[in-house]
Amino acid sequence: MLLLKRLPVHSFNENIAYVNRECTAYKVDDICDVTRVEIHGGSSPVYAFLNVVDDNRLVKPGELALNMEAFRAMALPEGARVSMVLTEAPQSLSAVHKKIRGGVLTLNEYLSIVNDIRMRKYANMDIAALLTACHSFFTPTEAVNLVKALTAEKNLYWDEEDIVVDTYSLGNIPGNNTDIIVMAIVAAYGLPIPKAVSFNSGTGYGVANTMAIFADINQTAVEVQKIVKENRGVIFNYDVLPVFKTLSVLQEVSRYLNFGDEMFAIVEMLAEKISAGVTHLVVDIPVGVKSLVKTAQQAVFVRKFLEYAGDLLGIHIDAVVTDGREPVGAGIGAMLEARDVMQILHGKENAPKDLREKALFLAGRVLEFDPKLRGGQGYNAAKEILSSGRALEAFNRITTVQGAGRQVDLGVLTRDVLALNSGRVTAVDNQVIAKISLLAGVAQYPGSGLYLMKKTGDKVTKGDVLYRIYAHDAGDFSTANSFAEGDNGYEIG
Repeated sequence: MLLLKRLPVHSFNENIAYVNRECTAYKVDDICDVTRVEIHGGSSPVYAFLNVVDDNRLVKPGELALNMEAFRAMALPEGARVSMVLTEAPQSLSAVHKKIRGGVLTLNEYLSIVNDIRMRKYANMDIAALLTACHSFFTPTEAVNLVKALTAEKNLYWDEEDIVVDTYSLGNIPGNNTDIIVMAIVAAYGLPIPKAVSFNSGTGYGVANTMAIFADINQTAVEVQKIVKENRGVIFNYDVLPVFKTLSVLQEVSRYLNFGDEMFAIVEMLAEKISAGVTHLVVDIPVGVKSLVKTAQQAVFVRKFLEYAGDLLGIHIDAVVTDGREPVGAGIGAMLEARDVMQILHGKENAPKDLREKALFLAGRVLEFDPKLRGGQGYNAAKEILSSGRALEAFNRITTVQGAGRQVDLGVLTRDVLALNSGRVTAVDNQVIAKISLLAGVAQYPGSGLYLMKKTGDKVTKGDVLYRIYAHDAGDFSTANSFAEGDNGYEIG
C-alpha cells in the first residue's frame, strides 16, 4: 500500500500517477513499457499513466502522487492508503487500429471506445490516433454511430414536451451571436429552448462567453429543467451533461491537432443537442472561403448529412445555408457582442442590422416547428415578439433566475484602424479579424476585442474608421496593432 499525495500539476485531461524510483511497494526497474495503471482504494478504480520521479521532495518512496485530474477522480484525502496495479492497454484500442487501417467501425466498437475514453483509459496520443484516422476516412454511418455512443448515458429528458427546440451555427463565424436573441424570442413565444453551450477558450468569443456577461450559466441539470419549465428558455454550460466527460477530451485533442473537420464538428454538435433533449433543431451553415464550410457544394453535402443523421437519431433537423463570408454584427469579444445583443433586444436604431435580420430569420425557422404556424409565418411572428419588447422581457426573466453574470469593463486601450484608400469594401477576412481580436486579448479579457464600423459593400474614404481595437493589456494592445498594420483584414476596391 502507498500513501496518496496530490501533486499540483495539470495534464490536459490525462490522469498521471507518479512513484519514486525507490518505491517501497513496486520494483520500478521491472516496469518496462507497460505504464498504464489501475489505482484502487476509492469507490471505483482510477486509471492513469505512470511516471517515475527521482526527487524525494516531490514523491517519497512510500507515496503515490496523482496530478490534479486524477486526484479529483480518486475522491480521497491526501494520506489515504491506496494500491496500484499495472494494466494492459484497453481492448477497444484494437478497434482504433482497425480504423487506422481504413476499416469501418460498428456501433458496439464506438461504444467500447467512448466508454474507455470516459474512464480515462486512453492517453491523449491514443485519442489523437483515433481522430487522425477518422479525419482521413469517416463514413456518415460511423458519424451517427459515434453520436449514439457519445449519448448512451442518461441525458436531459422533457417528458411533458412534444417539441424541444434549439439552433446551432457551424464554423465559429466572428460575432455570429444570434443564439441569445433567438433564445429570447423563442422563449417569449412559448417553445422550450434549453441551449447547452461551451466556453471557447481558443477564440474568447461565442455564446457561452457572451451569455456569461449577462448571467451565471453554471446550472445543475435540475436547475436547467426548472428554469425551462417556468420560463421556457435557458442558456447553460454543457458540462452538466454526461456527454461532457468524453466530448471535452476529444475537443481538447482535436484543437491541439488543429483539425478543421466539418464532420467531427457536426458529431460534437449533435451529441451536445441530443444530450440536452432537443427534438427539433435549426442548423445554420455559413458558407465562405474563410469559414468551416467553404463552398456551396460542401454546404449541400453537410445539409444532406444532417438530414440523414437526423432521421437515424430521431431528431428533426432544418438545415439552412447562410452567408459566412464576413463577421456577423459589429462586436467581436464577449463584452462587445453583449452590447450588440442588448441593442437589438432594446430595439435601438444603431443595432447591427445583419445580426438582427439573421437572428429573426433563424428564430422564424424555429417557430415554424410549431404546427400551429403555417410555413413562412415564422419570421413575422419573431419580428413582432422582438419589436413588442416581449423578447426583452423573457430574456430579463431568464437572466434574473440564472443569477448575476460577470462584472466586466470594456478595454481602456483603444485604437481606430483606418482605411488606407478610398473605394468600396469588397471583403472582410474572418480569419484575420479573429486573429486580431485574439491578439488583443479577447480570450483572457472579456472586455477586449474589435468593434467593426464597416462591412462588405460599404463605401469608404481614405482615413475612415474600419474598426476599433479594445484591449486591457499593453502588450496585447501593441501586438494587435502591429498585426493590423501588416494586414487589417479588409479589401477595398
